Amino acid sequence: MARKEDLEGEGLSVRPDTVGDVTSAVLNRDGVGRGRLNARENQVVCGIPWVPMILNAYETRLEFVPSAKDGASVATGDSLGIITGPVTTLLMAERVLLNFLQFLSGITTETRKYVDALGQSSTRLLDTRKTTPGYRMLQKYAVACGGGYNHRLGLFDRVTLKDNHLAANDSQSGEPLTELVNRSKEQNPNLLIEVEVDHLEQIPAVLKAGSDKIMLDNFSIEELQRAVALIGDQACTEATGGITLETLPELGNLGLDFISTGALVHKASWVDIGLDWE
Repeated sequence: MARKEDLEGEGLSVRPDTVGDVTSAVLNRDGVGRGRLNARENQVVCGIPWVPMILNAYETRLEFVPSAKDGASVATGDSLGIITGPVTTLLMAERVLLNFLQFLSGITTETRKYVDALGQSSTRLLDTRKTTPGYRMLQKYAVACGGGYNHRLGLFDRVTLKDNHLAANDSQSGEPLTELVNRSKEQNPNLLIEVEVDHLEQIPAVLKAGSDKIMLDNFSIEELQRAVALIGDQACTEATGGITLETLPELGNLGLDFISTGALVHKASWVDIGLDWE
């Protein structure tokens, strides 16, 4: 898709009869070129296994020799690897290749900051479904390379009863909430059941039904302490909502099993990686 977008404009070309890399086509040079992928700022790398696949979409004779691995921290000026092959196709693939590497490494770098903020806590950091449409699996992979853990991949792999599910079913508390969780367990015996709550009074009804996990949404520190004590080992606990780098150290000391945040993806910025001609 990215190659077609770059070479053909996905139908937006002003002259549909002219496609391809018209810039590289004017070069008066054949033969083999060589470029080095360099980190232009400190970062955590992600996307190295994709490099050969991206290059292969342009030219099977393009070769890549990596010098870094996904999840590795690199410093400004460090090499990520060497690419060799036909000059024009190497230039043609450059931007798309860098786009993927910068995009994914940005997520991995951001995730590592959050993991480091948790320090030695046993609480695990989770991602969410707040991802770029069509790129979820790539982005979740990048989170994992940064030291985070993947939450559910989609709507299919666990039952997660969130606030709007409870509201739509008029089951926000008490017996209706217990009945909804019980029904979820009966209809999905092989899936984990998770329930999102936004106040402490909901927790007893969820525990009564035996939910596997309770998501504590936008709870204060004091409320989280009370919730963890109330739940004990009856269910796994997950704090979510308003998670920041500044609050993570304190949250990591509360005895929570998990903390989840979409910020690992939607707050991440691309990192700077360049292809330098040799």
